[in-house]
Amino acid sequence: MSDVTAVKQFVEKYKALKLEISKVIIGQDEVVNQILISIFSGGHSLLIGVPGLAKTLMVNTIAQALGLDFKRIQFTPDLMPSDILGSEILDENRNFKFIKGPIFANIILADEINRTPPKTQAALLEAMQERSVTVAGHQYKLDLPYFVLATQNPIEQEGTYPLPEAQLDRFMFAINLEYPTFEEEVQVVKATTSDSKSEINALFNAKEIVGFQNLIRRIPVSDNVIEYAVSMVGKTRPNGNTTSGLVKDYIDWGAGPRASQNIILAAKTHAVINGKLSPDTEDVQAVAISILRHRIIKNYKAEAEGISEEDIVKSLF
Repeated sequence: MSDVTAVKQFVEKYKALKLEISKVIIGQDEVVNQILISIFSGGHSLLIGVPGLAKTLMVNTIAQALGLDFKRIQFTPDLMPSDILGSEILDENRNFKFIKGPIFANIILADEINRTPPKTQAALLEAMQERSVTVAGHQYKLDLPYFVLATQNPIEQEGTYPLPEAQLDRFMFAINLEYPTFEEEVQVVKATTSDSKSEINALFNAKEIVGFQNLIRRIPVSDNVIEYAVSMVGKTRPNGNTTSGLVKDYIDWGAGPRASQNIILAAKTHAVINGKLSPDTEDVQAVAISILRHRIIKNYKAEAEGISEEDIVKSLF
């Protein structure tokens, strides 16, 4: 099958996937889009939103529709790395036997990831980057596709451990969940307080998803689009040659090269789901805010004057 035919097939399956997810998830169209873009780009996502916005339900529904194995890990202050990775135990023959932890699934929901100490947060780092885990000196490969979706509550900061920059950088997208509109909330209440249940059909399988991830990587990108993305990321660095006054005034630290890589991968997926065979600067702009939002560190002046990360990123367009 040629790549052009594969792109057409992917667009059709993507539309069907969105319809399937909308049976359960009302509204949140942009959030679902970004989660799916990161899955097909081979990245991870951080969902930031207050409790009760159906984050867990959304991830579970997406996992079902993609035909993938899904596990949820509730992060708590007393969670240990072995609770995530698994541990070695002595069996009846006095041999060590490895019992796999919940990290061995295709889609992991790391619920309230900032509720656990850095030692346990770090247990996810190798899995997210290398798609493998090391326990007692043995390396275990994870099944592909592998995707971590972490949630974070922005308002309840008591007893939380902020994610270190190195861990934040592993997430392709940081996605803000907003409250539903009045009409959407009415629909949600109707749907969740009746006895009707929607059946979600699996439209993909693991092999197909890996195939589409490889297709995305083969999508050509013109040099001027890559230069546009790299230049935009470069402008977030306060000591750069092309940095604007806004960034110099309000940012302490800018985004690294992983941001440029993620922008191009996500722009490719964004182009393909919109039926294009190559991304342009519009696709770069469509994904840039969610990719740069958690990679730029604002200073106190920005906090005091109410300047958001979105304002700063938009000024770079």
